[in-house]
Amino acid sequence: MASRAGVLAVVVATALVSGCSAGSPERVGAGRTPSAPQESPAAPVAGETPEASGSGTPGPDRAVRPERARTLVQGLAVPWAIAFLPGGDALVTERDSARLLRVTPEGEAGTVGTIAGVSPESEGGLLGVAVSPTYDQDNYIFVYFTANQDNRIVRYRLRNDRLTDPVPILTGIPKAAIHNGGRLAFGPDGLLYATTGEVGDRPLAQDRASLAGKILRLTEDGAPAPGNPTAGSPVWSHGHRNVQGLAWDPRGRLYATEFGANTFDEINRIEKGANYGWPEVEGVGGDNRFTDPLVTWSTAEASPSGLAYGGGSLWAGALRGQRLWRVPVSADGSLGTPVPLFQEEYGRLRAVATAPDGSIWIATSNKDGRGAPAAADDRIIVLPAG
Repeated sequence: MASRAGVLAVVVATALVSGCSAGSPERVGAGRTPSAPQESPAAPVAGETPEASGSGTPGPDRAVRPERARTLVQGLAVPWAIAFLPGGDALVTERDSARLLRVTPEGEAGTVGTIAGVSPESEGGLLGVAVSPTYDQDNYIFVYFTANQDNRIVRYRLRNDRLTDPVPILTGIPKAAIHNGGRLAFGPDGLLYATTGEVGDRPLAQDRASLAGKILRLTEDGAPAPGNPTAGSPVWSHGHRNVQGLAWDPRGRLYATEFGANTFDEINRIEKGANYGWPEVEGVGGDNRFTDPLVTWSTAEASPSGLAYGGGSLWAGALRGQRLWRVPVSADGSLGTPVPLFQEEYGRLRAVATAPDGSIWIATSNKDGRGAPAAADDRIIVLPAG
């Protein structure tokens, strides 16, 4: 769903992983294309004190500069998620190829390896990726993917651009051609959060015994985290249709994007044990059994996927809406009026992540079978901070 210009694409051979390719990653593609919508970024929230940078914690809370957007890497194939290593390089998943890429802030991109066992189908495939908050000590990374029988989370060690020691830490997450969830992120509490979809079987979102239609909270070994609403259960919140975006603000408040059906897409503030209403409610229901969203859009305006926090705002990538939504965050955690950026400029936007330097990285999803890819697609776009 979009338009653009010129490209450099390099075809890469990849090595199959139960470990992966060794040595330096193979070069994928790079390029820079300026873009200049003249939008003023939201100022940081007065009085906010950013916490230390980490997987689930914002880095420097400097103003983000959409007017300086640039293409960092191009010629990718359905990038789905972005997670940053301590040195500033990013790990990027490709949904259909099952490749795990490493991308530098200078635009060098290479293949670390191809994740074994991925079974791409429609919305399923290699989805989320997260980096351990103690990566410098354990070298752990985590991927969420669709396998033959289920969705699952697998932990690897990443050393010298080689993946080793695969350990499935959570299996049996329901799978389907649609609504597989798939986002992974570490929170400020050092625990792993995972989003799941209700796989088109709506009642599963309200079934506390099912892993579908939930946000999960886990240890690095995949065990239910201490302090979860129900002891022995990984479920943190329920009543979700299909969550694909998670972000924390500097005060540790968790927000999530959620796809609606035919009427309303949402941003929710996620609270321990809360029920977000699906399939009984879509959008604001005013029913005290359920937690209402803070922001809603029509599905034509959004279909929101990736979510990041930076410079006093949430940044939500829209697939069907073909735009980036900037949503100001107030000191009390309420959300201001969303502002659309890049409407139909880059097409479908999937992954959104905050880099250690405060910049926002965005990945397009125009080769996913629902977009209209340009020659440069798919690409990663950077909105610098400063």
